[in-house]
Order: sequence, then C-alpha cells, then structure tokens
Amino acid sequence: MPSTFMGIEIAKRGLDAHNLGLMTIGHNLTNASTEGYSRQRVQLGAMDPLYAPDMTREDTAGQIGQGVLVDRVERVRDQLLDGRIVAESGNEGYWSTRDKYLLSLEDIQNEPSNSSVRTLMDRFWASWQDLSQRPDDSAARAAVVSGGQALAEGMRNRYQRLTELRSVLDGDVRGTVEQVNSLAKEIAGLNSQIVQSKAIGDNPNDLLDRRDLLVEKLGHLVPVTADHRDSDEFMVHVNGIVLVQGKIARGLEVKGSDAEGFAHPVWSDTGLAFSAKGGSLGALLGLRDGDVKKEVQTLDTLALSFTDLVNETHRAGYGLNGKTGIDFFNEYPAVNDVSGNYDSSGSGKFDSTMIYRMTGKNALDGQALVGFDGTMNLPGPKGMVKVDYHSTDTVADVVNRINVSGAEISARLDREGRLELRATATAVAETATVTAGGAAGGSAARTAPDFVIRHVEDSGHFLVGYAGLLKSSGPAGAYDWSTAGAAGSLAVSTRDFAVAPLSHPSGWLEVNSEIKNDPGSIAAGFGENGKPAAPGDGSAAIAIAALRTKPVMVGSQRTFDDHFADAVARVGLEGERAQTASKTHDRIGKELRDLRQSTSGVNMDEELADMIKFQHGYAASAKFMSTVNEMLDTIINKMGA
Repeated sequence: MPSTFMGIEIAKRGLDAHNLGLMTIGHNLTNASTEGYSRQRVQLGAMDPLYAPDMTREDTAGQIGQGVLVDRVERVRDQLLDGRIVAESGNEGYWSTRDKYLLSLEDIQNEPSNSSVRTLMDRFWASWQDLSQRPDDSAARAAVVSGGQALAEGMRNRYQRLTELRSVLDGDVRGTVEQVNSLAKEIAGLNSQIVQSKAIGDNPNDLLDRRDLLVEKLGHLVPVTADHRDSDEFMVHVNGIVLVQGKIARGLEVKGSDAEGFAHPVWSDTGLAFSAKGGSLGALLGLRDGDVKKEVQTLDTLALSFTDLVNETHRAGYGLNGKTGIDFFNEYPAVNDVSGNYDSSGSGKFDSTMIYRMTGKNALDGQALVGFDGTMNLPGPKGMVKVDYHSTDTVADVVNRINVSGAEISARLDREGRLELRATATAVAETATVTAGGAAGGSAARTAPDFVIRHVEDSGHFLVGYAGLLKSSGPAGAYDWSTAGAAGSLAVSTRDFAVAPLSHPSGWLEVNSEIKNDPGSIAAGFGENGKPAAPGDGSAAIAIAALRTKPVMVGSQRTFDDHFADAVARVGLEGERAQTASKTHDRIGKELRDLRQSTSGVNMDEELADMIKFQHGYAASAKFMSTVNEMLDTIINKMGA
C-alpha cells in the first residue's frame, strides 16, 4: 500500500521539476544574445505508477500515481535547416571573398583615369604621331622619351601592385588553412565531450550548439557537409572527403612551391592535394592562381608584345645621328645562349630550347591562295591543337585560323609580309606541366613557362617551303622545346627568332639608356637602300604610331585597343558578377538564419509566459507539501492516547 509519506515525495518531485523548468528559462533568457544558442525546453512526464500490473499488486482502484519527473531537457533545433545553412555558408564565403578582392583588382586597373596604363599608352602613341610630323624637333623627341618612361613606370607600378595582391592572397590562404585546422580540432574535441555526456544519460545541449556553430563557421571557409547519423561518429566531410571523424581531426598544411613560389594546401596525413571548390579558401585559391595571375599574364603579354613590336620597327629606322639597329626599350632574355638552349634541370647540360618568337624567311601575300592541304600541330592548354588548312584558303585565312584555334601561339604577317609566330602566356588552369611534345601530364612532365613556343609541326608545306619557317614536314621536322638544339629544325637563322624573355616583362620594362641619353638616336625615318633617313622623314614614327590599331596580335586580341577593351571588360564583368552573387547568397543566408531564429531563437514573451507557468506550478507544489506536512503533523502530534 502507499506510504504515509508518499505525499511529501510527490510534492518534492513537483518542486524539483518546476524549479528545473525555471532554471532552464533563466538559462534561455540570459543566452538570448549568445551566437549559435538554441532555446531549450523542459519536457515533463508522469512518474511511474506505484503498482505494476502483476499478480502481487494490491487490490486497489487503478494505479496510484507518484507525481512528476523531468523526462529530458532538449534544445529546439531543425537539423535539415542547419544543413541548408551550412551549405549556404560556403557560397557566402566564396562570393563575399571574391567580391572584396575583385574590387581591389578594379582599383589596381584604375580604368578609366589619367594615370592608367591605357591613358599612358595613348599618350605614347600620340608622341610618336607628333614626332612623325616634326622628326627634327628636339622637343618632340624629348616627348617620346618622356612618354616611354611614363608608360614603363606605369606598367611596372601595376605589376608591383598585382604581385602585392597575390602575396596578400597567399597569406590569406595560409591563414585560412590554419583556421580550418583549428576549427576541425575543436569540433573533434567537442565530439569527445558529447559522447561522454550522452554515455551517462545527459543531454549536452550547449556542447551541441557550440559544435553546430563551429561547423557553420567551418562551412564558411571550405564547403562541408555534416553527418548526424551517429553521435558517436559525428563526421564532417569536405568535397566528400572526411575532415573530422568522431574525435579524430585530419589536418591540412600548406607546402610545395610552384614556379612563382606559391604553396598549395595538401592533406597532412597523405600529402595529397586538397581541392577547395567553394568557401573562402576556394575563392582565395581561385583569385591567387586564377584571376590575379591572369591579370599579371595579361599585363606581361601587353608589355612583351608592345616592347617587341616597337623595337622591331625602331631597329629598322634611323636616328638623327645616323644610328640604326637600336632597341627603343631594353629587352632581357631569359637565357644567354643565342639559340635559346637552356638547362632547366640544373644538371649542367642543355635540355630544352626557350624561343619566344620565330619568323619565316619568305614574304607572303595575305590574299594569296595557299594551294595545298595540311594540318599544323600547335601547343594548347590541354595538349596539342590541330589547325587544318586547305588549298582554297588564303594566307590571311590560315593566320586567322591559328589565332582563333585556342593554341598558345599567335600569328601575324610582319611589315615585310613574313609569317611570325609568337608564344603567349600559358592558360591559368594548365600551368603545371606539359610533356615532351606538348601533351599535358605524364612522367616526363616539365613546367610550361609563359612566352615559350613549345611545339610547331606541319604535315604539309605551309610552314615549310611556303612560309620558310621549318626545314621539313611531319613529326621528324617538328620544332619541340623539350630538347636542346631545337632551333636546328628551323629554316631561319638566329636573327629571325628571339629567345624567351626574362619572367614578367612588365616588371622590368624600361627605355633604353642610349635613347634616354641621346634622343637623337630615336629612329623617326626608315631611310632608303641602307642609307640614313632624309631630313623630315617620319615614316618610322608613323609606323610605330600605327601599331596602336594594327592587327598585331597582342595575345589573343588583334590590336592593343582590343586588348585593353577585353581586359577592362573581363575584370568589370567578373566584379559585377561577384557583387551580384554575394548579395544574392547573403540574402538567402539571412532568410535561412531568420527561419532558424524563428524556430530555435529565444522569444522573450514565450519565455516569460512559461516562467509564469512554472512559477505557479512551483507554488502549487509548495502548497501541496505544506498541506501534507500539516496532515502528518496532525497524525503524529495531535492524535494518540
């Protein structure tokens, strides 16, 4: 039968349960502004009744209840919504990072402005145009020198700012990797504490909140997914690869070095490359090794094409002092050997050939029909690019086909009508390695530098007897950079090709000191029959000024103006895209977090209402205990003999 003191126990349970409810409400109210906190709820349940339904139970009416118990203290959380928020955090981190740095890239480009590279180049062309009208005027010559120096300084300044931005991005990559490691370790530590708490029957709500918050922060850095299937093996994946498994956290590290000294994240335990396709880390790597590197290559292409073309024309002209063959801008070759032979492995033996430009020995007519069929094999970003030509094609058709083929070579006819092939910068996504013969990958892989012609082959006669560039057709007569002495396969002499330039020509561009010291050395006229230009001859100056709009092929663009228009449009469009995407994903993330806040956030009015409820329950339990106490006092102290 029930104990005489059963009422005291029921009242005690009521006091304990409602007191815990009040304490939980107090915990909610004081954490209303805590980041990542989700409100907690006390779930009450009836204590097991006194009698179990068996043959030994006392014959009484029904089961006798024993009061209230706290079944659990649970947090209000929607795990599906949490997964969506974590996924969206990766998009937010990616686009907000791109938006910030692309804005910096636009500031560096500084277009349009009076100090931009394009404005300085326009002034340089204008100074040559003015010199063509007054070739004997010392002031006009001084203006050409001044314009050249200002343009060179402007290019060097932009290159310096771009390299500084890449260095900042590299530092952010390293810092982000450290943050990923720190968060992964903290999540693994929380996993261990959560498992221990659950093992003794507790609900570690605050620890779970902290873990979810860290997973969300981690998702902002790298694209992650969390697996809640088993609390003992809570897992976090990055692109499907485990980063955290239970109490074990895999680490990342930044190691290795590419041709420019930038390291890349790898898994610490395996050394395999870590691929981040989203989050802040993915954006930083994409910016450092993609967008900003592309801008450096674009600027280098501009500087090298500009230097090479101006010097080519200037060398053919004569100055007031009768000098010819002088470069207007200094050129610094990457190799000392006139044939371009280079020791890339440091073994002490030549093992490659570094040539930037090669020119055929035969003058061609752009409108003439080729008259035969064939296929050229030229290097591309992902292997060889085939360029077909047919007997009904004109020379101009074939030249244009090379330029639109996607090959990392541009073609044009020079001022004498000779076919000129020039190397371009290697594609951003494929700068790692190329094999002998130009194909990507393989055990014989070798770094593919910018502005090096890697392979030229023709199955027919366009590049051979017609243009006078190669000695013979087919693979046996191909030029390939992966061997020393490759220039021997060319049908031209060393004066008809140029060795590869020193890395990043935009960083060392400067006017020739001979020109600066004596403006009379500026070649304004071409002269005739090997004789110096006559007084008033401005033909060379006109030819240099005309380079601005001539189809000279600056990388993949036909003219210098096309090059600038493409560069400005590319950065502007990417910046606009990043800004729009950043705003869109910020709005989506806010809506998801607002939805979570409406479910998991602390509502003051609701908490105060529950406080009143538990307060009344506590008061009722206290009154009940007081009443039972009076009854027992009557029985014990006031009844008897």
